[in-house]
Amino acid sequence: MTFIRRLPGRPFLNFRGDMERLFEEIFGNELENTESFGNVKPLVNIEESDNEFVVTAELAGMDKDDVKISFQDGTISISGEKKAEKELNDGNFHRYERKYGSFCRTFSMPNSIQPDKIDASFKNGVLTVALPKAEEAKTKEIKIQVK
Repeated sequence: MTFIRRLPGRPFLNFRGDMERLFEEIFGNELENTESFGNVKPLVNIEESDNEFVVTAELAGMDKDDVKISFQDGTISISGEKKAEKELNDGNFHRYERKYGSFCRTFSMPNSIQPDKIDASFKNGVLTVALPKAEEAKTKEIKIQVK
């Protein structure tokens, strides 16, 4: 059973997200492909504004040279390898929870992305990828005269 946290007074604002989670639990998420080779699965947020999509990924303990980003046919892929700082056999661990290994996160994006203007930055273990929308996909406001 999955518990979903609700904010008081805002019961319907998360309805879409709740429905998406329900369908993902039942059918799986066809839009997202995750390959996790060492149980490394970076957490990702995808945010949309009027002008762009912004993908942020938590990659703590990694260097920008350990991460590869690609965009092809409306799909963004973030892959890399989180390497262990030392051999696992070197210590007398009381608890070992940090995960290391290769990963690949893949997400389908709308076809309205301008691939030649994608920009990425890496700061404090967070990867940020800005995917600008094509002009025809941007939200436009139309003023209507009321008579």
